[in-house]
Amino acid sequence: MPKRLLKYKNYDVHSVTTVANGRKNANIVTWLMQTAMGGKVLAVALYNVDYTIELVRESGILNVNLLATDQAGLIRKLGQQSGRNRDKFKNLPHALDDRGCPYLTEAVGYVQCRVMHTTNAGDHELFICEVIKQVVLNPDKNVMTNEFLKEKKLIRG
Repeated sequence: MPKRLLKYKNYDVHSVTTVANGRKNANIVTWLMQTAMGGKVLAVALYNVDYTIELVRESGILNVNLLATDQAGLIRKLGQQSGRNRDKFKNLPHALDDRGCPYLTEAVGYVQCRVMHTTNAGDHELFICEVIKQVVLNPDKNVMTNEFLKEKKLIRG
């Protein structure tokens, strides 16, 4: 029997994309939640050592892309490789929003965010973000979840 209750949670899988002074990056995020009625505020947990967190701290902007099951190949590309020395956007379908911040055009959709404040959250930093705009790009796609990734053996259980 599993010893950790939170292993039972089936989180949706997202990619956070950001830009700061012409440098852009993307990573994989599962710890994210709406914290205000009407979807006006999100809390996004970013891992302290990631390149993405450096860029979000610098620019204060990000997009949260809700990934689809047909994007499973992004787990390795965006989640297991650093963007410090590699362009994660090479051969990755994306576009730029009106702020110049990238979003993934093959995702279910994305949420355009502005960081309001942050707080230390252990080995992650919690970014409390104002939702500026929500965009549904591909409404017929299936949302990628942790359970899907476990079934496909792309992550450990």
